[in-house]
Amino acid sequence: MAGYTVSFLPNEIEINCDSGTNLLELAADAGVEIKAVCGGAGSCGKCQVIVKEGKVNKLDQGILSPDKLEQGYVLACKAEVISDVVIEVPPESRLSKHQILLDDDMGDGEYLTEEDLNIDDRVELSPLYQRLELELNEPSLVDNASDLERLYTEINRDRNLPDLKTPLPVLKELASHLREYDWETGVSLAAVNGNYEVAELSAPDDENSDYGIAVDIGTTTLALNLVDLSTGKTVAMEGAYNKQANYGDDVIGRINFVKENDGGLERLHQSIIKSINELIENAATKQGIEHSDIKTAVFAGNTTMAHLFLGIDPNNIRLDPYIPTLNFIPPVRANELGINIKEESWVYCLPGVASFVGGDITSGVLATELSKQDKITLFIDIGTNGELVLGNQDWLMTCSCSAGPAFEGGGIEYGMRAMTGAIELFDIDEETYEMKYSTIDDAPPIGVCGSGLINLIAILNEVGIINRSGKFDSELEHERLRDRDYEKEFVLVPKEEAGIDKDIVITENDIKNLLRSKGAIYAGIRMMLRNMSLTEDFIEQVLVAGGFGNYINLDDAKKIGLLPDLPADKFKFVGNTSLKGAKISLLSKDAFDRVEEIAKKMTYLELSAEDQSQDFMDEFVSAQFIPHTDLSLFPSVTE
Repeated sequence: MAGYTVSFLPNEIEINCDSGTNLLELAADAGVEIKAVCGGAGSCGKCQVIVKEGKVNKLDQGILSPDKLEQGYVLACKAEVISDVVIEVPPESRLSKHQILLDDDMGDGEYLTEEDLNIDDRVELSPLYQRLELELNEPSLVDNASDLERLYTEINRDRNLPDLKTPLPVLKELASHLREYDWETGVSLAAVNGNYEVAELSAPDDENSDYGIAVDIGTTTLALNLVDLSTGKTVAMEGAYNKQANYGDDVIGRINFVKENDGGLERLHQSIIKSINELIENAATKQGIEHSDIKTAVFAGNTTMAHLFLGIDPNNIRLDPYIPTLNFIPPVRANELGINIKEESWVYCLPGVASFVGGDITSGVLATELSKQDKITLFIDIGTNGELVLGNQDWLMTCSCSAGPAFEGGGIEYGMRAMTGAIELFDIDEETYEMKYSTIDDAPPIGVCGSGLINLIAILNEVGIINRSGKFDSELEHERLRDRDYEKEFVLVPKEEAGIDKDIVITENDIKNLLRSKGAIYAGIRMMLRNMSLTEDFIEQVLVAGGFGNYINLDDAKKIGLLPDLPADKFKFVGNTSLKGAKISLLSKDAFDRVEEIAKKMTYLELSAEDQSQDFMDEFVSAQFIPHTDLSLFPSVTE
């Protein structure tokens, strides 16, 4: 096949490829990040690019208007390279720097302030990888125990570990090592499947620290803590967006990409491994250590992310009866996955509960100590899956309510993730309807992120521009409100103010998608309460987790019916609990074991099951109003 050169603007990146190469996949290989909400299915229209020079083979461009086609726009996911070509990626199609919640990010003002979970103080240090300093009795004709028996005896004087194992590479160096150091040695132990193995021998009194990493594999973003295993302190933090987003905004989009593309599974697997290794490189460089100094790793992510991380086909997760390949994941060697830490180190994944409740949620329950709480607690991780946990120390129920990607900007014409140029807060003049707004990094606006959308729906309803069903006031006459095809749209930012060459608008269909997303989450809460014969009044505290929760205005979330109408002092923002739980598990073998107990204890409520689906649908329909069809559920909002 002929080789061609593709140039991407404004990045000024060139890459060579064969004829017929998919343009979206090529951009990802070149490090040019393009939005692809639908995972390359050609249905979302977010991956629009402009062919400036050359030609591409247009497979299916039906979603683009004739004007766009005339201007040279194509869908990158449905275009193939057939010549040398120059491609411009317009601002609205680019993925840029994300807001990423690391362990020390805080909210302020009228937003929820992060609750200090006191992780460093409450964890009793017993890492999954730990080093002992030992002095062995020198053998003699009388004391003729083998070197390995001698080593095990001394280990068990310090630790009661009757089922120790030692891999062959360590056995091969054991004799010479003990004699070289006159029977004094450092010994590193790694926890494996409920036991320990002798992972490494080192010189006595070796002052070099051992490190581990805790990683949250989010659908949208990644966060990593580099931890000194001897002190339990985080010495470096890194975050980035998940490069799998090039192949779909949500887990279903990525599963579809795997199914519909040859080599799709390997591409997504390598994408996440590459992203993680970049974070490891940055953290190691900051700390001035080698990759080989990182001796172990704990990962937490939803069930689909765990499958893709391991290179396991996730297809059955999306198919009735929604069964994953596994929930409890055995340790895997780092070199088997391609994780760039010490070779042969053990990599651990925290267990999930079901196809749509994964290790990020069990990690969150561990971090918040929800399973030890006396209070009936609602734990909410607002994202594409909308995972929820309700319970206390006596019982735990969990469900996933398929909120969809609206809060990440998916299904919203000018929706976007929390990136540079995203509008995150609006203000409106109640008489003139003039809009004021603030954007991330104070950049020219190019779209609206999830927190901005929640705020927008609340204020549009409050001033009467939209009614409780999300429809625009049919009697309102204003230049910002205009007809469009079979619906209306409201101009948020005229193109003269925008960072893109068009007006930024919100349509009735956008609002409908947002109400569906918030309705799914609230319906999930109601279903768990219903199954436990409880009402909202029984909820004694609400823990809001995840990066998105850091930027939600609590009043706005209650006004639109996303969160229960409870007193503000019952709400706590607990931050990235997936990452925090992973760190706790890294530093405490007991905590790591407790996550498995938590996963086994949680009762999964399958909302699509025959005995639940009709009730869920009734709750879902009722919740697609502002704030709800039953206004008695939101007394403070309707006062």
